[in-house]
Amino acid sequence: MSRRRTGQRRGRGRRSAVRTPRFERQLPQRRRQALIDATIECLKRYGHKGLSIRTISAQAGVSVGLINHHFPNKDQLIAAAYRHFNNKLVGGLQAAVERAANSPRARLRAFLEASFSPPNLDPDVLAVWVVFWGMYRHSPLIRRVQRESYRGYVRLLHAMLTALLPRAAAVRRRHAHRRRAARPDLRLAAMGLTALLDGLWLECCLEPGAFRTAEAVALCEAWVDSLRRRAGGFALE
Repeated sequence: MSRRRTGQRRGRGRRSAVRTPRFERQLPQRRRQALIDATIECLKRYGHKGLSIRTISAQAGVSVGLINHHFPNKDQLIAAAYRHFNNKLVGGLQAAVERAANSPRARLRAFLEASFSPPNLDPDVLAVWVVFWGMYRHSPLIRRVQRESYRGYVRLLHAMLTALLPRAAAVRRRHAHRRRAARPDLRLAAMGLTALLDGLWLECCLEPGAFRTAEAVALCEAWVDSLRRRAGGFALE
């Protein structure tokens, strides 16, 4: 064998030895999560009109074919991003509740304070929500995720309100001579508190500085105290 041919083979061997794969190999779940994170980042930067599979692939540093392998179409990817985005925010609220002191009132206050704290008040968060809300009417996938996430959020509030009401009910029994008070429908109560929270949160995002976090929390606690008065006959500490 000639030295020239041997050198060529060795040269090819050296080149192949330093060649690295274009995309890092990852487990399927990690790949999906990276694509979801890239989608959320693109929504923050470009909104729905500027969002495309190509912009997502560029943000994630992967090929378009890899995205199509994990998500059949853009709507499914956006729906997955919506589910993750919502779960992450609700998970932060749940974590705040778990860190609170072991009393129903303290847990509710922790939930309310977290609702009006970063990252929930970040302008980019509102931008992403606006995109998701805009897709709600036209995307069955987004509607499905919205129903799932809304039920989970209301269940969390329902559980906290349920923990607050037994004390009120006990006081009502001890002071039954004052007046008879019907027990509130906690499902509707949780929905009502959700609407109040959403309205205050949107106001905070659109007009930062319009009121302080403490004022928003106080408004919600006053609403809950009104609920407890209807259940127990008067306000409780």
